[in-house]
Amino acid sequence: MTTTKRNKIIYWVATIWLSLGMVATGISQLLRSEQEIASMAKLGYPPYLLTIIGIGKLLGVITVLAPKFPLLKEWAYAGFTFTMLGALVSHMVSNSQAAEFFGPALLLVLTFTSWYFRPADRKVKSIN
Repeated sequence: MTTTKRNKIIYWVATIWLSLGMVATGISQLLRSEQEIASMAKLGYPPYLLTIIGIGKLLGVITVLAPKFPLLKEWAYAGFTFTMLGALVSHMVSNSQAAEFFGPALLLVLTFTSWYFRPADRKVKSIN
């Protein structure tokens, strides 16, 4: 198997899992389930933040999966990174159980993997 083919497989596997995770959690946040509201309260955040994060995740997934718009993709990956880092830090400072770290940590790893292995046509062209 060529390196290019291997990288493409890694990219699509990571991107599909990242997208599924972001869509699932984004919808859950938009539906403002009791569990999501309780989790946000435990972390010290207001419930309306669920709507902002949920919409951001869904828009980010659409952007990452769309065939063009490489600059918007960079912003989507950055948004995913900031959101997951924020979740991890929030869980750390609120003394959450170890299991609470798994979801954001996994999505952060998938974000970096998808970003790193993205094909050239999904990258911003450098100006040299």
